[in-house]
Amino acid sequence: MNARIDPSPLLPTLADIEAAAQVVYRDFAATPQYRWGLLSQRLGTDCWLKHENHTPVGAFKIRGGLTYFDQLAQRGRLPQEVISATRGNHGQSMGWAARRHGVACTIVVPRGNSIEKNAAMRALGVTLIEHGDDFQEAREHAMHLAQQRGAHMVPSFHPDLLRGVSTYWWEFLRAVPQLDVVYVPIGQGSGACSAIAAKLALRHPVRVVGVVSSHATTYADSLAAGRVVEAPVTTQLADGMACRVADPEALAVLAPHIDHIVQVSDAEVAAAMQALFTDTHNVAEGAGAAALAAALQERDQLQGLHVGLALTGGNVDAPVFAQALQAGTAS
Repeated sequence: MNARIDPSPLLPTLADIEAAAQVVYRDFAATPQYRWGLLSQRLGTDCWLKHENHTPVGAFKIRGGLTYFDQLAQRGRLPQEVISATRGNHGQSMGWAARRHGVACTIVVPRGNSIEKNAAMRALGVTLIEHGDDFQEAREHAMHLAQQRGAHMVPSFHPDLLRGVSTYWWEFLRAVPQLDVVYVPIGQGSGACSAIAAKLALRHPVRVVGVVSSHATTYADSLAAGRVVEAPVTTQLADGMACRVADPEALAVLAPHIDHIVQVSDAEVAAAMQALFTDTHNVAEGAGAAALAAALQERDQLQGLHVGLALTGGNVDAPVFAQALQAGTAS
């Protein structure tokens, strides 16, 4: 798998993660992780939930944005403007960090993107552009704009993003060292690769299970094929996992370390969103509920284990959430 890419330089060391945590903690404290009784009862085993929905932008991506800009600042390379593409949470991360450093931020989203995520980005001072029918088309337009305007293009996957994102897994594995297996959703791959980075840095034996939407299977298909395989995106609920083309660097990290991949349907995600609200009264967006959806799918294999789930974000439009709650109750 991607033999030409050495994944080692992509992953932060323990010292890198510890330094990144200090950068993150300038803006907010470590997020909590709780063993929810009803959730453990539902799963039939000890279940811990990491609440990345409790960050200032309601998702884990802010951690990577903070460290990405910090690294630019440390190198004396802060630009006048950054441009990036997103379905929402990465864009909020960029907006938050750019504002902190006094840098203009333009974000490209696909048409039909989450109304509330768009509003949240604008509230952070982001200039929002709608272009294309999916993330890949938005990303290509963002790259074109950056080249045209001489702006700094921020990718969705980069070692300086992983430095920050790894801090939440570092927090989780240190707070609950008995974890046997963790489930993490895969969009562009920064969350899963960061889980692997923290596992390796801490020399923790935990198994890392990746979760993809069964309606957006590029990472599952690419890992199975040993090369990047483009796959159509038809998910209506898990926009944070709506990736059409896997990142080759992310694949190079995942291939030797990911335990296995679970595919979850929109119906399973809706049921998990409803379960999380019923059991914990936390709001999860589609991608944020995917880890629970996967664990419930593998429930019989988890008995007697300590299971960790990442609630990666809670940024879902109210009408979509209401519909998911109804669908989850009916399923």
